[in-house]
Amino acid sequence: MKTEKEKMMAGEPYDAHGKELIEVRTRVKRILHKLNVTEYYTDKFQETINELCPNSAKNLHLEPPFHCDYGENIYAAENVFVNFGAVILDGAKVTIGKGTLLAPGVHIYTARHPLGIKERRLWEDCKQVSIGEECWIGGHATICPGVNIGDRAVIGAGAVVTKDIPADTLAVGNPAKVVKKLNQEN
Repeated sequence: MKTEKEKMMAGEPYDAHGKELIEVRTRVKRILHKLNVTEYYTDKFQETINELCPNSAKNLHLEPPFHCDYGENIYAAENVFVNFGAVILDGAKVTIGKGTLLAPGVHIYTARHPLGIKERRLWEDCKQVSIGEECWIGGHATICPGVNIGDRAVIGAGAVVTKDIPADTLAVGNPAKVVKKLNQEN
């Protein structure tokens, strides 16, 4: 029989309020507290980022305050920069390609909840999110569960991304829509 964490990682319905997942999130909250109060650009600061996100590149930069559920499900490549106030609910894998920039207040969600109240009390599930290389996600953009954003895409400030966005495009609005093909040289 699968644990609730195994169900979560498999994208199956799971109980987020089970003992195992609460213990993991409690440990992560302690690391987040340390991250959010440690002085920048010290060895201790980068060590804390690497402890929180062990599956990310060693030069991942998180500007405090930063919040996530698990950290271990964040797979950020080299030279990813995450600005102030980001929230990544990483019940499923969140992949962020090299050189991608997240502006202040970006939220990335993998958790989904049933519409019916009875089911919502019992379970949730998660869908992976993937953001390509060299993307720019504007301030206070929200990336919803299951979304894939192609390489070099730009997401406008305040956009709510509910569907996949192709590479080399600009998407804006709520819900986000592609409004321009970008000519990316380099």
